Parts: sequence; structure tokens; C-alpha cells
Amino acid sequence: MASVGTQSSGSEKMLPKSQNLPSLQSIKSLPVDFRFVGSPTSERLEKSVDVNSLNSNAICLSIPEYIGNDLVEGAENSVGNDVSEDSPYSRTAILIEQRPTVGDEGLDTVVKSLPLPLISTSRSECRWADTSSYATNKKLQSWFQLPNGNWELGKILLTSGTESTISLPDGKVLKVKNESLVAANPDILDGVDDLMQLSYLNEPSVLYNLQYRYNRDMIYTKAGPVLVAINPFKEVPLYGNNYIEAYKNKSMESPHVYAITDTAIREMIRDEVNQSIIISGESGAGKTETAKIAMQYLAALGGGSGIEYEILKTNPILEAFGNAKTLRNDNSSRFGKLIEIHFSETGKISGAKIQTFLLEKSRVVQCMEGERSYHIFYQLCAGASPKLRDKINLKIASEYKYLRQSNCYTITGVDDAGRFHVVTEALDIVHVSKENQESVFAMLAAVLWLGNVSFSVVDNENHVEPVVDEGLTTVAKLIGCNLGELKLALSTRKMRVGNDTIVQRLTLSQAIDTRDALAKSIYSSLFDWLVEQVNKSLAVGKRRTGRSISILDIYGFESFERNSFEQFCINYANERLQQHFNRHLFKLEQEEYIQDGIDWAKVEFEDNQDCLNLFEKKPLGLLSLLDEESTFPNGTDLTFANKLKQHLNSNSCFRGERDKAFSVRHYAGEVNYDTTGFSGEE
Repeated sequence: MASVGTQSSGSEKMLPKSQNLPSLQSIKSLPVDFRFVGSPTSERLEKSVDVNSLNSNAICLSIPEYIGNDLVEGAENSVGNDVSEDSPYSRTAILIEQRPTVGDEGLDTVVKSLPLPLISTSRSECRWADTSSYATNKKLQSWFQLPNGNWELGKILLTSGTESTISLPDGKVLKVKNESLVAANPDILDGVDDLMQLSYLNEPSVLYNLQYRYNRDMIYTKAGPVLVAINPFKEVPLYGNNYIEAYKNKSMESPHVYAITDTAIREMIRDEVNQSIIISGESGAGKTETAKIAMQYLAALGGGSGIEYEILKTNPILEAFGNAKTLRNDNSSRFGKLIEIHFSETGKISGAKIQTFLLEKSRVVQCMEGERSYHIFYQLCAGASPKLRDKINLKIASEYKYLRQSNCYTITGVDDAGRFHVVTEALDIVHVSKENQESVFAMLAAVLWLGNVSFSVVDNENHVEPVVDEGLTTVAKLIGCNLGELKLALSTRKMRVGNDTIVQRLTLSQAIDTRDALAKSIYSSLFDWLVEQVNKSLAVGKRRTGRSISILDIYGFESFERNSFEQFCINYANERLQQHFNRHLFKLEQEEYIQDGIDWAKVEFEDNQDCLNLFEKKPLGLLSLLDEESTFPNGTDLTFANKLKQHLNSNSCFRGERDKAFSVRHYAGEVNYDTTGFSGEE
């Protein structure tokens, strides 16, 4: 367990290596969802971020997916890594303080304290990046990638010309090209708390260092201003008042969410510049929990007015209405949020504002086997009082089709009834009246009963009408609608032709789509209304000073067997976030060095601008073409897909597929999208 003072760069005692050399699974051999995506070097650490609305001095907090214990099979004692005066280990690196740089293209950001490329005082700069030749010349340990994608740490036994003979952990001896070897770091750098301290910053070295720390319950590692956090999947004693005081008083400086948050609040006060903490990562990596930890630290440092208590109580509300159980995460956020916390001139919290986006509306009406819809439905069914149940005609969860289809009603170790009472208490604290709370629960029940509405065919053209049963009558009562009007709304649609209005009867599939669309619309509107009520309670009003810290918690990159419009939007947002990170961590830094005429070692990174152009280019980008097709009276999902293939096949990031599908080569990998439902989205 990590504790106060256990810094790997100082007082921490490293555990001895075993007699087996480590074998690391290559990032490239992992599924897209499990990679540290980015460029071939340090940027593989992050699943990072770019958002146009963020404030300045963005501090990136990147959370990669969990690294399993099978990544490292052991390690061996030092193989006599000689360090001579011409070694990169012995070189002096001069880091120059980053000057604030203002972004462009509508991105009002200033980023400070970014990791800089290493600037060597030696004239033999070319050998700084030539790690393979240095490793072979000095007979150092080197990483070698096997055909199965795994990395093995081997001993270089002999070097002859362009080839080396290496010994692998299993005793095999191979002759390999020198260029295929990746230099390993000396043992003295095992477990450093900042990846920028590694002499060789490459894929296997990064993986090994993260695994080394993770095995010792050191779940946080820095990469310059970026904090890499790995979900421990267990309780770790790294939080609470004692730790908050330690980071507040600077008596502890180990990598931590508290440290990132402390930097944000101190720079906001000192420089009078708004700050942003960006949290990204795979589902289940711990983004939502990390956001809550950051908010707890802000509340502890900026508390005193009482408003901080209300801000913290928004978490159970947003989680109940916006989180759900998925196959990978029992408490997965199915929406993105930006929490803007405002401060007074003395650094005290004066209010907050929450913005939400990309709510997964489809989860209201369908979810996969083993998953759940939004938590609040199950909490309501389990925790509602008898009086409330009778008033809104509430049944148990298994009585509702929308909840029954996934055959999953509970989460191990979670008391839905208890969570329901936590939610109602939180609603009280943010000043949502009991009357309004009952209206909220009535709308939730209406959504559930809508799923039970069935239809009967009334003619030989497959036209239908809703069956008048308990489901339909309950929905009409709960939403305050006339039964006849509800029947008409679910079985017909109106079309405007010239000055005339035509009523068209719906087929069974069309009626089901209409019913589900109504359910999604009610839930989405209810979610937006709740956020609005919360914001009213947290409003800054006359106390506004302009100083704020924003915390962004957004979906990670998604790639499923079937990817719909929601994945399309989520992955586009992640492309923008990745560009934001690339721009401020690499592009602006390199441009400044060139402008100042500084000799430096270039850091290669994968620029995703081509993919962004595919989405944003006008008039022939994905978004522009979708807008255009949605306005055509006869536009369909198929005509949209065909239009994409007609205009975009020349783009290297696009590939047309059969029927209504197309693929996009994202920064994190290629994703195949099904355009079904695209043309009906706004």
C-alpha cells in the first residue's frame, strides 16, 4: 500500500527483481479499447483531450485502462549496464520554463508547465535518439518484440555489424537486426514517479515502469504535467483528510490527483487565470471516481461557505440519472460533463455550473444482456415508499420490458433501495421540492410503462393501433395526456405537403420506433431539467469573480461490434480532445523551439488532423454531409451512406463499407459505423 513518504524517486525502497526477465504485451497486440493510444513514444501514455470550451492552463489527467499482472513476468538483476561519459544517462538535460502560449481557432487556452524535449549540452546530439546503436555498442539490456507482439527483455551477448545475438528469458538465443532492439533503462530508474525521468522513453519502458509501480500499489505516475492513474480495483489508503492536509501543506509530493488539483487552485489564485482538469480514459478506468476525488480536494481547500457541500451532493444525483452498469463497469458514466467551480478572490468556492452532453439516450429503451439501464430506474423500483408506488402505479423492475430485456436487475454489493434514499436526500439539499421530486418519479414511471405499450394490426397493410391496457392508460395518466391523443401520437405521423397536412398511419415497426423515441425524449428532457435545477441551486450570482476551475469527465474512445450515431459523436469528441493534447504538449512546444532557434531532440507524435478534417471539412465532411442529408425530404440512412462513399473515398481516414456502413481510421484505431438512425438525428 502506498503511504506518506513512499516516493519512488527518493525514500522508497525498491523490491528486488526476480531471476526472470520481464515480458510485456505490446500495445499494438491489444484490442483498441485496451491500448495507450497516441504516438510511438511518450504519447502512448494518454487517451487525451481537446475541447473548445475549456478554460486556460489545461492540466491533463489521463487514465489508461487497467494493466493486468500478466504483462510483467518478472525481472532480472542488473546485467552490468555500463554508463560512460558518452551515454545518454550521463548527459545534462536543461529544461526551460514554458511561457504561456495562447491557442487559436476558437480555443481560448493557455497551457503551462508542459514536458519539454530534452536539450543536450553535448554536440553529439544525433546519438541521443539512436538508442538501438548505443545499446548494442555497450551490450546493454534491450527490449525485443516477439512475433506474438510481446516485449521481452533480453541480454545482448554479441554484436556483429548490423546484427546482435540476444538471450531471451526462456533460454532461447536469437540473432536479430540491431534496429529491432529497443534500449532498456538501467535498474536505478526502475519505478521512477515521473516518466520524463526515464533515459529511454519507449513503449516497453513505459509499460514496465507503470507495471513496476502498480505492483507496489503506486497507482499514480506523472508524465510531465500529465498524471497517469491505473485503477487498483481495490481499496487503497491514499485518500482522506490526512492526505489532503499533506498535499495542502506540501509535506507530500508523490504523484496524486490531490497534487494536480492543488496545482490548479494555486495557479488560478496566483496568475488569476482559469484552470481546467481534463480526465480521459477507458470505461472502468476510474474517470468518474477521479473527478469526485478532485472535487473533494477543491471543497476541502475552498470550503467555508457551505456551497461546497451542495456541489459534492450533485454526484449521487448525476450518477443515478446518468450512470449505468455495463459489461466492463458497474458504474459507467453514460454522458459527458464539465463542472465549472467558481471561486472568490480569497480562493473560497462561490458556486458552480454543470454542463452535460452526449447522454446515451438509446440505453433507456435497449441494453445488452448483462447490462442495466440507468441506475435510477432500479433504485426507484427498489426504494420507493408504498405511498409513492401506489401514486405512480410502480411495479418491480422485472415487470417492465425496458428493464427485463437484459435480464440484469441488480449489481453485486449495491443496495439500490439505499441508493434511492441517498438520491432523494441529495435532491433535498440542492433544493428540489418534494412536489417536483414526485413529478420526476412519475416521469420515470411513465418511461417504464411506455416500454410495455403494445400494438395490434388493424388492416392488411400492417397499420397498427396501441392496445388500450394498463400500460397505455398509466402512461396517459402520468404524463397528463388525453388517452385518445396518446393513441394517435403513437400510431400516426403528420406530414406537411404544400399548404395541406397529411396524417399517415404507421406500421408496427414504425410505431415501435415512435414509442421508443417518445421514451428517450421524456428521459432526456427530464435529465436536462434536473441539471437546470441543480445549476439554479449552485448559481454564483453576484459573487462571481471570473476565477474558476473546470473538471472535464468525458466518455473514452468507444469501439463495439455495432457502432451507432452515439459512438460516432463520442469518438469525434475524443478526436478533438486528442488534438488539444497534441497541440499543447507537442506542436506549440516544438514551434517555440524552432522560433527561438533552440537545438532540441524532436519528439515524434501521430497527428490526427486528417481525421478531424474528415469530420469537419465544409462542404464535404462527415458532419456537413449529414446535416445536408437530414434536410432532404427523401434522405435516408442508405442515401447518406452512399453520399459518403461518393465524396469521401479519397480520404485516407475513410473507407466505405457494404450497405449502410462506413469505417473511420481514428487516432485510437479503425471503427466501423452503421448509419442506421443517422439521418433521423439532430
